[in-house]
Amino acid sequence: MLSKNKIKFIRSLELKKFRKENGVFLAEGNKLVSDLAPHFKCKILVTTEEWLSSNKNIKADETIIAEKEELSRASLLKSPQDVLAVFETPSYPSSEDCPQKELCLALDDVQDPGNLGTIIRIADWFGINNIYCSHGTADAFSPKTVQATMGALARVKIHYCNIKELISKLNDTPVFGTFLDGDNIYESTLSSNGLIVMGNEGNGISKEVASLINRRILIPNYPQGNETTDSLNVAVATAIVCSEFRRRQL
Repeated sequence: MLSKNKIKFIRSLELKKFRKENGVFLAEGNKLVSDLAPHFKCKILVTTEEWLSSNKNIKADETIIAEKEELSRASLLKSPQDVLAVFETPSYPSSEDCPQKELCLALDDVQDPGNLGTIIRIADWFGINNIYCSHGTADAFSPKTVQATMGALARVKIHYCNIKELISKLNDTPVFGTFLDGDNIYESTLSSNGLIVMGNEGNGISKEVASLINRRILIPNYPQGNETTDSLNVAVATAIVCSEFRRRQL
């Protein structure tokens, strides 16, 4: 049985304060929980008996069998499924030298949880293993972001840091950023390592970070010169940029 106190605790994880205080995050849904369970320590598993019987390999410190009505009271989703899980938030070792060896992403104050989750999913698709987030970027372990990653959070490491300080330590490593006055990405030299910086939804890359970027690129509209919308959604822009980098490496 799912107690009132346990329901209250699970629902409290919607707030960053309680996630941080307890060192955990919430994931909901049959596929999402199945995808994350092999990679993160599961503290609490709340599930129907039927779902658990088909997923006996998933281990948790505490497993609670619940009816669907009980699950719906604990769930943050509009359409609750058969399982939710409270996982331990991962802590990854410092990896500031990764951009010198491989392609990485940096997010400069990306604030929408849906955009962040989609970018994590994009990174997973294009084989980018590390994302560096400014302290002003949305929480990668908020319920909305976790849902939007569709399980990609299991394979992409998220690091919160000072982006400006990170770049300043990279020496001659290529640091790419998208700008309206940048060089056409389809005509630019792209590398298999380095850092790709994506900016805030409304303001783009901050001036302080922009001053450190040594490869300014542009995603051109088509036909060039035509009047069009003034910008692309940051997740869409990230997908286009990552796709072109990987296309060159095929």
